[in-house]
Amino acid sequence: MGCGNCSSGACGTSTTPAGCKSNGNCNTGGCGKLDVFDWLSGMELSSVQHPSVAEIRFKNTRKDFYKYDQDMSPVVGDIVVVESSHGYDVGTVSLTGELVSVQMKKKKTSSGNQSLRIKNLANQEDIDRWQKFQEKEENCMIQARKAAKELGLEMKISDVEYQGDGTKATFYYTSEGRVDFRDLIKTLAGKFKIRVEMKQIGTRQEAGRLGGIGSCGRELCCSTWLSDFRTVSTSAARYQQLAINPIKLAGQCGKLKCCLNYELDCYVDALKEFPKGNIKLDTKKGRAFLQKTDIFKKILWFSYIDEPAVFHPLSLDRVNEIVEMNLDKRKPEDLKDFNLEPVTIEKEPDYENVVGQDDLNRFDQAKRKRNKKRRTKNRASNKGDNRGNQNQQDKKQNSPQAKKNNQGANQKKGGTNRNKRRSNNRNQQKQSGGNKKD
Repeated sequence: MGCGNCSSGACGTSTTPAGCKSNGNCNTGGCGKLDVFDWLSGMELSSVQHPSVAEIRFKNTRKDFYKYDQDMSPVVGDIVVVESSHGYDVGTVSLTGELVSVQMKKKKTSSGNQSLRIKNLANQEDIDRWQKFQEKEENCMIQARKAAKELGLEMKISDVEYQGDGTKATFYYTSEGRVDFRDLIKTLAGKFKIRVEMKQIGTRQEAGRLGGIGSCGRELCCSTWLSDFRTVSTSAARYQQLAINPIKLAGQCGKLKCCLNYELDCYVDALKEFPKGNIKLDTKKGRAFLQKTDIFKKILWFSYIDEPAVFHPLSLDRVNEIVEMNLDKRKPEDLKDFNLEPVTIEKEPDYENVVGQDDLNRFDQAKRKRNKKRRTKNRASNKGDNRGNQNQQDKKQNSPQAKKNNQGANQKKGGTNRNKRRSNNRNQQKQSGGNKKD
């Protein structure tokens, strides 16, 4: 693509972008948010005069239409300098040609910005200055949040956008009510020496500006292609037989997911054939209640009051037939007579796991073997250490100093033994003398 971030060089200096060499008409989604595929790019419209209006994309999802002179031919992906109410701004061309008029009608814009035009293609100096101010946005947002907290304002500043010339900054915030931010504007203007503009946005717009990954594993719809936000109600989840779980049904913005409306029309059309209300079937065995419904397979499961764990699958035609019988005050014998026949699915021959690569425990077995090897190594090392300690002790015992110490200890032991013997002999002599006197 012809964006300023591609590795092929500066794209704004040529009439054809040098990115993926598709003349700026591809829509890979990597160059910007909410890209529009130009399906008229490969058609020759010689009889139709192209409007001299281009769609310019700024930070995140902000877009606007600007006029340009006839001698200028901007291409999708070019970085251009446009006029602003105060100074100038820098943006990227996101759409040109006949499709611009279609987008203008869709957004209910009669013509491009009458007073503001595209000045020229941005040079390297303009791009460097623009990127320099973009690097300040994160720090500016942090300082603005601290200032709002110190002033006690109930607002959340989610994003900051600097103008291309750095003379103005727009602060996007979300709040449940109105906020008096006059003191905050004075504080920020004095701290950053710029013109400050505060703009309140909704939670869905905030999620679209920040972006992220949804529960489906893909990027958020509001930050990639969704431009109009329709109201989403819990009835959309009820029509699709979804459990009313706020944690699972809520998106990153805290509101109900926009994707609940994508398939709603198909479910509504399919439900027109089903009987309305809470369906109850009266039989001679008893009354049966509806437990589960498969809308697209047109299968309904019923169970009796006495047997709530036993489900009877019935087709939609069978249910309508029993409902008509109940209206005529007739009752069938049992729902088993109307049950669907169990479908037997034949197993297709599959490949045989000869090597054992599909075994989930194959890695655990390898770990066990490794652990055994480690244990044997540790035992061998411990035995070696014990042998080394014994050898060291033997060497110490066989040393001359150890022999002298052992001889001294033996002599001391012999002296003590002699003294004990002498004391014992004396005691025996005294005892024998006493006995003779008696």
